[in-house]
Amino acid sequence: MNSRSSKPHRIKDALQREMADWRLWWERTAVILAAVIAGLVVVLFTWLAERAFDAFLGLAGWWRWAPLVWAPLLAALIVWITRRWFAGAAGSGIPQVMAALEPQVDAAGRSLFVSVKLSLAKIALTAGGLLAGMSAGREGPSVQVAAGIMLQVRRLIPWRTAIGAPSLLVAGGAAGIAAAFNTPLGGVMFAIEELARAPERRSSGLLIAAIVMAGLIAVSINGNGTYFGVIHAGNVDWNMLLPGLAVALLSGVLGGVFSRLTIASLRGDGRDLASRLRRRHPVVFASGCGLLVPVIGLVTAGATFGSGYGTTRAMLKGRA
Repeated sequence: MNSRSSKPHRIKDALQREMADWRLWWERTAVILAAVIAGLVVVLFTWLAERAFDAFLGLAGWWRWAPLVWAPLLAALIVWITRRWFAGAAGSGIPQVMAALEPQVDAAGRSLFVSVKLSLAKIALTAGGLLAGMSAGREGPSVQVAAGIMLQVRRLIPWRTAIGAPSLLVAGGAAGIAAAFNTPLGGVMFAIEELARAPERRSSGLLIAAIVMAGLIAVSINGNGTYFGVIHAGNVDWNMLLPGLAVALLSGVLGGVFSRLTIASLRGDGRDLASRLRRRHPVVFASGCGLLVPVIGLVTAGATFGSGYGTTRAMLKGRA
């Protein structure tokens, strides 16, 4: 009888402590508001990237050979701007966020990888790459963009709190994925699998809510659509087993080879001619790559221009 009567009192006392701590509610409000802003910025980033690539297609449609002139010039300009003012905006964006999560990186070092300045630069430079028809996507950059916005929550919370910079980086990076792919749960899984090395349990619920909120912002604006559209699969029988297995194995091998080549090109140890040229003359090297991209694009009738999502959707719908 006594335990039953004391239970409402314990609940009442807990609610009073919860409601009386205004700092706790300020922290929650700041995190959720930052997640909403991050979601809106990623949606705007998506719109800008798509318009930039549409402009490139319009230029290529106006004059077929225009990319041979336009792409090298814009590629050289992007590399020059990046190296001169925004070195931290180079790359896909995900490695930068993971580097900022390293325990030995302090606040000053963290700003070299993630900040509002780099987020804005990432948006402009990625859109510029798509304006040149480069094979660039916006999902990796969205991670760095949203993380830079979420990290600013620390400026709004001057006192000591359980919500540290690593937690905000995890939430921001995952919020970027959630908003970019229209998948709130996908953002949560990304945070668990890719970014969260030592999640803080005391704030995990709030961070997950922030990730889901950013994804819901994107869904509410872009609609509840799948990333590659609705896929209508035909009848599947045992005759598909061997072809399906062969495609899966070949895709895995090609994906692994592509990853190894990408890592090798990023490291650029200087032993090969391309690495030495990039190190000594980065802008000239970028211009050469910018020329190679439209050449490949013209040979493939434009199939390799841009991120490839439109081409993939067309293939899945049987139009290509």
